Amino acid sequence: MNGSGTQALATLDDAAFQAHLLDGVSRTFALTIPQLPEPVHPVIANGYLLCRIVDTIEDEATLDRASKRELCERFVAVVRGKADAERFAQDFAARLSDRTPPAERELIQVVPRVVSITHRFSRADREALAICVDTMGHGMADFQDRDLSRGLETLQDLNRYCYYVAGVVGEMLTRVFCNYSQYIAQRFDALMPLAVSFGQGLQMTNILKDIWADRERGVCWLPRDLFAAQGFELAELRPGHRDPRFVTGLRQLIAIAHGHLRNALEYTLLIPEYETGIRDFCLWALGMAVLTLRRIHANPYFSHGDEVKISRRAVRATVITCRLCHRHDDLLRWLFRTTALGLPGPAEGKLLDLSHLHQPQPA
Repeated sequence: MNGSGTQALATLDDAAFQAHLLDGVSRTFALTIPQLPEPVHPVIANGYLLCRIVDTIEDEATLDRASKRELCERFVAVVRGKADAERFAQDFAARLSDRTPPAERELIQVVPRVVSITHRFSRADREALAICVDTMGHGMADFQDRDLSRGLETLQDLNRYCYYVAGVVGEMLTRVFCNYSQYIAQRFDALMPLAVSFGQGLQMTNILKDIWADRERGVCWLPRDLFAAQGFELAELRPGHRDPRFVTGLRQLIAIAHGHLRNALEYTLLIPEYETGIRDFCLWALGMAVLTLRRIHANPYFSHGDEVKISRRAVRATVITCRLCHRHDDLLRWLFRTTALGLPGPAEGKLLDLSHLHQPQPA
């Protein structure tokens, strides 16, 4: 970001500043976060930006594992108010490569202002964001110490990874929602495990959609044990393959993701029907994920993410449908069943087992 860009950002108020950054790093969240009620909206926008900074550390291909671990730990300290944000931003920005997207480079340069916004929230909301970044930063650092070129070792490793990059976000959202609403807070114990499952469903969908983009940067998040059970070695995976053994394993992962998304619907229905903004935030993400799973299931031999990406028309249809139905639980359950028709998954009405999700084992 050049000097004039920095000056232009400095003239924006906090809401416009965060909206600008969100639009650059995630069009999906730039669409969904503004649906949240005003007291919640700026907190969640800020929380997503904090998580995106951790993601940028993970995604920087030129950094070695030790450097990524050190940067994650420093950023956690910045968010906790125990380290200097300006120095962190300067040090990290100097280490970004030409492959870093401009929007992420811009985000790193304005870390001090992002964190200054964090520190102005209520104590409860600050703690919700700090717990998320702390858990995500340390958990993702554990995975930087692994050779990920041939996939994760086990399905349990995939569950743990999804927890650290997405399940903790679901927990953060739930804490912020409970800080906002006493009614929602009364359902905290029911919501938290479902929130982790919601996060895993979205993350698994993204992992399946991005198989080939990840492989281009030497990373694979698929579990080797699940595919080895079918007689397929992930080290042999190449675009254009026609191996039905891989497809069998892929469809098992689709089934698991489908189960998590079914839990996501139950999470959403625990939010009171009059909180339409929170429901829309959840439902839009859920609807787009189910549509993406359908495309992957219909085209399991795809070799580029664009082949399974849902259209803008499908996104608009999801938004309109959710707005029409967001107060009606029975209708939402019917829509989920109809949209997910044909996907492999758990028996009708059966929630996925959540016993492994809430407290992942350390690496």
